[in-house]
Order: sequence, then structure tokens, then C-alpha cells
Amino acid sequence: MKKSGKGKPGIDVTPAPGKKLLITDVALRDGHQSLLATRMRTEDMLPIAQKLDAIGYWSLEVWGGATFDTCLRFLKEDPWERLRALRAAMPNTKLQMLLRGQNVVGYRHYADDVVERFIERSSTNGIDVFRIFDALNDIRNLEHAVRCVKDQGKHVEASFCYTVSPVHTLDSFVDLAKRLEDLGTDTLCIKDMAGLLAPMDAYQLVRKLKAAVKAPIHLHSHYTSGMASMSSLMAVLGGLDILDTSMSPLAGGTSHPPTETMVAALRGTPYDTGLQLPRFIPIAEHFRTARKKYHQFESDFTGVDAEILTSQIPGGMLSNLAAQLAEQSALEKMRDVLEEVPRVRKDMGYPPLVTPSSQIVGSQATLNVLTGERYKVITTETKNYFLGYYGKPPGPVNKEVAARATGDERPVKGRPADRLEPELPAAITELAGKSMSPEDVVSLALFPAIAREFFDQREKGELKPEPLAPAPEAGPKVAHELHLAPIDFNVTVHGETYHIQVSGSGRKEEGRKPYYIRINDKLEEVQLEPIQEVLAGVPEAPETGDKAKPKRPKPSKPGDIASPMPGRVVKVLVAKGDKVKADDPVLIIEAMKMENRLPSPVAGTVATLYVHEGDDVKPDETLVQLE
Repeated sequence: MKKSGKGKPGIDVTPAPGKKLLITDVALRDGHQSLLATRMRTEDMLPIAQKLDAIGYWSLEVWGGATFDTCLRFLKEDPWERLRALRAAMPNTKLQMLLRGQNVVGYRHYADDVVERFIERSSTNGIDVFRIFDALNDIRNLEHAVRCVKDQGKHVEASFCYTVSPVHTLDSFVDLAKRLEDLGTDTLCIKDMAGLLAPMDAYQLVRKLKAAVKAPIHLHSHYTSGMASMSSLMAVLGGLDILDTSMSPLAGGTSHPPTETMVAALRGTPYDTGLQLPRFIPIAEHFRTARKKYHQFESDFTGVDAEILTSQIPGGMLSNLAAQLAEQSALEKMRDVLEEVPRVRKDMGYPPLVTPSSQIVGSQATLNVLTGERYKVITTETKNYFLGYYGKPPGPVNKEVAARATGDERPVKGRPADRLEPELPAAITELAGKSMSPEDVVSLALFPAIAREFFDQREKGELKPEPLAPAPEAGPKVAHELHLAPIDFNVTVHGETYHIQVSGSGRKEEGRKPYYIRINDKLEEVQLEPIQEVLAGVPEAPETGDKAKPKRPKPSKPGDIASPMPGRVVKVLVAKGDKVKADDPVLIIEAMKMENRLPSPVAGTVATLYVHEGDDVKPDETLVQLE
């Protein structure tokens, strides 16, 4: 850093030696993950794949992150088939994926055998570049994945998560970069998942990295705060080698700087990308048209959200929090939750807010607000975080909160994954004798409940993705080819017009189904008679026989076990007649992408089970009743 004429600190803006800037386009993964809840289907990627392949990108990010889960859970697509199709359609460009280190593409640590097999299968099916990160920047959680990628002869791009806190400095990130280079990374990525990297800091950080490491530097910065284009340009002046962008129809908001804009901004400079702007026109038109199909999944946070500079909450985390509160008719508490998140983050030692730490912090903050008492209810994943199961926190944790979360259990020392037994044998045994691929085994190991449902539907020929709502240009949403009920319309009563949006539905009880409806942007819950799960037709016949589910009463006694937040039952751990002790786990509930073990509040005998695996649950329901 140079001194200005008056002796104050200044920035040396002398450009680094000019060189061609390389571009990675993320529209096929992070672009639609950030803006459209990862809902873009393969059918909207393949028609434009050939033109993308001809652009001359350094790489295309097409896989990983949340795409694997979403393909199975919502789109009813085999994620491995998507990868193979994209590989066949784009043979000339390196295909890149996001790998969450020991978390792979899930939300917990997996055993080493799962990590190894996943990487081997991903490499075989078409991935060339593996961008690997850990939510806590704990190098131990990257070591095994880096080794496995090297064994496959593929490109390692180790990453560190950029954030701002009392325990994070530019020099601390440079130290991390040196350790990642020692690990053997081929390129090094600055992963700015919340758009917190300021332009001048971007310049200084890249300069410091170029002086400290030999690996080429790659910048991944989200647009949420509005700084990403400025920070990208300053990083380029500092000597950046590769930049992430997204095609303009899937850029901005919580996504990334637009590809065409950055290409044009550098045209004719020493940093010219060499990419031809006219080639982008048909690609942009394709994505502009395709995006309209997914308008029902559009994030509420589509513009610049400068508040993130204070809260540091990424856009995807914001939408998760809003969904959780909406399910409990508590959206009015959003402000309280946003104020609680930084306090929980401080208690946890300032982890970067990225999957899965963002879900851990966000879930705990939500519970702190909804229960009216901080840490009255502590999620299993919060407990596991303090036990060190996710790695070493970046800074000192709140000892009182940690003691409350862990009780008598002692935190692990050493690499967290060393405590995990191999997980593939159980998946192989479960699929033995069935016509399943090696990829199916990996899918089952990663997401057991979701994969089982997918396999069952595939076998029956019942793989049907979520229906897409009619495009906004069509006017009021009316029944279309699937005879869907309207989801967006205006109602005029006594001369006043109300804008109505059906934003979601709950579980049907006693022939009635709750729908969450926005009236002039205010969320309400109403009970409607069933219309065959919104599809036209006769109401469902009442359930009978062994599959009949008893009505779930509201919790009223010490032995009534309920979930602290809306979620889905992943596994039932007890049976009727089982004896349990206080704090014994009875159910595993998935909420906000995290699996939480639901403990018994008292000792007793299981009298009634009100749930089955796969059931959706709400906080005001008794799920297990103890005597």
C-alpha cells in the first residue's frame, strides 16, 4: 500500500501486467440456484448447450451444490443422467462442479468411502474441475477430497470462503491460500458467497495472493450487495486470472455479475477476454425465455440488498428463513430473526454463512425467536457444531452456550471424518439384487430417504416433477393442461381489488387442507376442501387399513413429542411399545436442509406413533406419544 501526498493510506492502482482474463459461466448451476431455487430442468439446458460450448469459456459450472438434491427431490431427474447429457452436448469445454468437501453435495459430513466413490463417479461421468470448499475453512475437511480428485487426474480448485468478522483478515485468507497450495490445488478460488468483498479489498487481496502463491486465482462473488461487478473489475486490475460470471438473464440479484457486461467492460484492454459478444445474443434470449417458466420459484430478493453488508445473510439463506417463518404464520418475526442471526454467529465463533453453517445458524436463530428464549431448544446440528463434528470454528465460541448444547459430551479433537464408519456397504446391501447402477448406490448413501422415494417412483414409472405455473404474460392463472387451480389472480369485492397468490399448502386433515395465501402481500392461512391435491377431480377416499394415520393432537402432556419447526420425517427410530430414556432420539426430522434428531423429553414407553417416514410435520402436532 502506498502513501498519498498527505501521508494518508492510499491504493496503488498501477495495473498488474496485462493478460487475457479467463471466464467461467455459472448460469447452469449457481445462476439458477441463486435466482430460481435450483429449479431449472435439463430440458432447458440441452437446447443451448452447443452454443455455450462454442463460446470459449475456461469452464462451465454445471453441477454440484444444491443441484443434486433438487434433481432427486423436486425435479424427479437423475442428477447423473443430467451430467452425462451435458457432457455429451458440450465436449469442448471443461465442466466444473461445486463440492462441499467432506459434505460432498449434502448437509453433513460423509465417511471417506462416500467422498471417494462420489468423486470417482463424477469424474467418470464428465466432471473436469472440482471446486472444493469447507464451510468453516477447516483444511482437514478438504484433504481427502483433494487427494481423491488428484487420483482421478482431474483439476483441483480449492477454495476459501470469504467473510467479514473480528477474526477474519486479508492476511488470514492469504495464510489459508498458502496452506491450500501446499495441499496441491491447481487453481485457488476466493468464494465470496454473500457478496461481502469490497472493491478495494478485492484488489488488495488478489495482489497479496499473487505475491504469496503460484496457483492462478479465481474469483466467485455474488451480486447481492451490489458490489460484485466493481469488486470483479478491481480484482482483475490486481492480477486476477479467472472470473465467475452468469449469462445476463440469470445474473444480478443474489446471482453473479453478467457475463456479457464483464466481457464488454474489458474489451480492448490488456485484460480482454477474447470472447465475442454477438455469440452471446442467442444464448441470452434462450435463458430469458426459459426463466419465465420458473417464475413461481423466483426469489423475493431479486434486487440489490445492501442490508447484507450488516447482516451478512446470503440471499438463499434469507429465502429459507422466510419459508420457515411463513409455514408457521410468523413472517412478522423476520426482522427479529435477522437481528438474531449475527448474535448466534458470534456465539459460534463467526463461521462463514454458507451451506451448511448458514442452515445451522439460521435454524438456531429462528428457534431462538419463535420459542421466545435463546437456546431454549437447541438443534442437533447446533450441538454437533459445538462438538466439532463440522470442524474447528474460526474464532472462540460462547462457552456458556457450548456447554448448554453439548452437556456431558466432549468435543472431538482431530479430523471430524475420522469418527465416521464406512457408509457405502449399507447402501450396497440395501440395493443388492436390484437393477441399480453404481451411481444409484452413491445417491442412496448421500440422501437415503429422497433416493428411496426416487427409485420407487422410477420403478413404477411415476417420476413427475413439480408442475410449473402458467407464465405471467398469460394474465390471470387459470386451469391449464393439468387442470391446476389458479395460483395468482385479482378479486374485486365492493369495488376494492385484492391481489391473491396461493404460495403453498400443508398436510390435509379431516378432509380439509391448509393453503398459505398472500392477500396484497400479507400471508394468511385458510382451510379449503380438497380438490385432489389441487388437481381437478373427485376428493380422495379416506385412508383405511394399516396405512391410516390417526389425527395428530396438539401437544399437551410431558410425553407428547413435537418438532420445534416444520419439516419432514426422515426416519422413525422407535416402535410402539419401545421403552425410551430422556434425551433418547425418537425421530430424525429434516428442516431447512438439515437433519435433526428429535429427542424424548422424558423417560417412558411409546404409546402412539402419529407419523411415518416421509410425512410432513408442523410444530403444533404430537408426533410421538409416550406413557
